Amino acid sequence: MLITIITISIYLIATKRNIRVSKNDFYKLIGIGAIIAFHWFCFYNAINVSNVSVTLVAFATGTLFTSLIEPIFYKRKIIRYEIVFGMVIIAAIAMIFKVETQFAWGIIFGMLAALTSSLFTVFNGLMVRRIPSSVIAIYELSGGFIVLSIYLLFTGEFSSHFFTITPYAWLWLSILSVLGTAFPFIASVNLMKKISPYTITLTVNLETVYGIVIAYFLWKQNESMTVGFYIGTFVILSTIFGNAIFKQYLKRQENNL
Repeated sequence: MLITIITISIYLIATKRNIRVSKNDFYKLIGIGAIIAFHWFCFYNAINVSNVSVTLVAFATGTLFTSLIEPIFYKRKIIRYEIVFGMVIIAAIAMIFKVETQFAWGIIFGMLAALTSSLFTVFNGLMVRRIPSSVIAIYELSGGFIVLSIYLLFTGEFSSHFFTITPYAWLWLSILSVLGTAFPFIASVNLMKKISPYTITLTVNLETVYGIVIAYFLWKQNESMTVGFYIGTFVILSTIFGNAIFKQYLKRQENNL
């Protein structure tokens, strides 16, 4: 997170961006940053206690959470068919729970990561209406860095071992921070000026598809799952993309009226 903050700071200095915000917005952004820190903690912990495939499938429940959270903060009616699709996803997750009981904690943390992701996505959709995405990014990630550092300090995680990082690990941390976090974070927040948090979450679920494929080729045996897992995954992804197709169909019907 610190590498990401430094990267965004360089970008802000280069573009001479004014980062002043009101006191009220400052506290809101720091609070959202804390949610982001908890999101990343849950996401990587899910991988740690299970594997990449389980984590990504559980993370796909974000679409359901967003369909419930977005109407509350955007003051619109809950769309019934989104709830129906969401219940299908929950049923598929329940099926995976039954066949992959050894990964129960991975599924729980993966779903917590999805919930927190939905929360900060919806909140950022509201914040970007009046604050530039790069300014949102620097405050939120700084807030997340501070909150996570305090947590690590009080849990006794900071030690000489914690800071022992190989040059190879530094390379991947830098790539993850700059190419995988800093600019994608700014771009995704900026996109919310044009598309809804629900659509953003729907798009992020593509990560489940290519993530599982890449993970299998990298770790093979560790990522091999039961038939029930892949059936559940298929149901979840079919529901997610079926929802997107259904939305397009309804939109075309409205335009034809």
